Amino acid sequence: MGTEKNPRRVADNEAMAIARMLRTSPQKLNLVAGLIRGKKVDKALADLTFSKLRIAGDVKKCLQSAIANAENNHNLDVDSLIVAEAWVGKNLVMKRGRPRARGRFGKIMKPFSEITIKLRQSGESA
Repeated sequence: MGTEKNPRRVADNEAMAIARMLRTSPQKLNLVAGLIRGKKVDKALADLTFSKLRIAGDVKKCLQSAIANAENNHNLDVDSLIVAEAWVGKNLVMKRGRPRARGRFGKIMKPFSEITIKLRQSGESA
């Protein structure tokens, strides 16, 4: 008698992927997440490919991982996937500093963040 398998965290027509420890602030990462929210996955991939923002490559990698999860783990049709949700969270902050004038110390904060992308299979199929 084995233990019960863990229940799915997403619905039957959904798949998700999480990218952690991305070296950018959550505010900047949220701008990139806003580019892909609500779009079809092929359009979202094209937007991320040609974006000039540095972190767009890491978001594209997370989106490709979510697409692979949908196809391989959940048997969803890739052509009918849309980016249902994309949300950003804070991660750790490295604290660094720099000596300033008159014995003071300037704080330098180096934030990390994470992004979660949830894909949903739309009703109509291609």
